[in-house]
Amino acid sequence: MPRLSSGLLLYRRRGPEVEVLLAHMGGPFWARRDAGAWSLPKGEHEPGEESLAAAQREFSEELGLPVPGGSALELGALKQPSGKVVHAWALEADLDVSEVHGNTFELEWPRGSGQVRRFPEVDRAEWFAISAARERLIGGQVPFLDRLLERLGAAAGPN
Repeated sequence: MPRLSSGLLLYRRRGPEVEVLLAHMGGPFWARRDAGAWSLPKGEHEPGEESLAAAQREFSEELGLPVPGGSALELGALKQPSGKVVHAWALEADLDVSEVHGNTFELEWPRGSGQVRRFPEVDRAEWFAISAARERLIGGQVPFLDRLLERLGAAAGPN
């Protein structure tokens, strides 16, 4: 059985433009990367757990912020190159992400040094126009942007 993950893709409208909230992956491997180093706030869960509930929990854990209210739009699931299956939900909200402070993880760094250091799962979150989000989002999650635009009735064009 593949590993399962669920996440929330927050979006807001700025005039005719749609912006999405992405989380920059924490830790030393991602520290100096931008393109392909962003993700939906998401996390793994057990097969029996309801996907939306898992997405909401993981959003709060990764960003250290409450989940905004509102009705979520299901964006379906995508199998990632790693074999993990990511299920995404979209939620319209405007959220101040200047104070992101979520979960951390431990990692031996530098590798082989014997020193275990603690790093944030997410080191920052930002709002991006769809075109900028396409450049930054990890490749296996990019189709969620098109699915969001489809659900909103927008063209998947240069937004």
